[in-house]
Amino acid sequence: MDFKRRLTLFAFGLGLGCLVAWGIFGKRLTNTAWLPNERVKLRLINTLTEATPEAQAMLTPMQLSLADLRASMDSCDVDFAQSKRSKDSLIYAVHGTVHGESVSFMVGTLRDFREDSTATLMEIRRDLH
Repeated sequence: MDFKRRLTLFAFGLGLGCLVAWGIFGKRLTNTAWLPNERVKLRLINTLTEATPEAQAMLTPMQLSLADLRASMDSCDVDFAQSKRSKDSLIYAVHGTVHGESVSFMVGTLRDFREDSTATLMEIRRDLH
């Protein structure tokens, strides 16, 4: 069997394998939800239900709600360098765009989500870029 024939059969097998994998896994094949940034955003989308009184006072003049933050979480990024970790809690620094405005906010969660699964907005501010 010459090289050209081997290359043709290899390309055919690779293409057929890709189609079978796409048929079995669908969109999960290209999903990056296992990356740390995506996992934290998914947790915040599902659990960001509370705000401290100070954070609520910051949200009011910006005309934003917690639902707005959750809805725009896909366009945000978690800054792990500015995030803080302790023995029992995680405080994530998140930057992104909400209703066309660039904002930064801090969200606190417990490390053990079985104890308390809610995430609490601790502060929010407009980014001045």
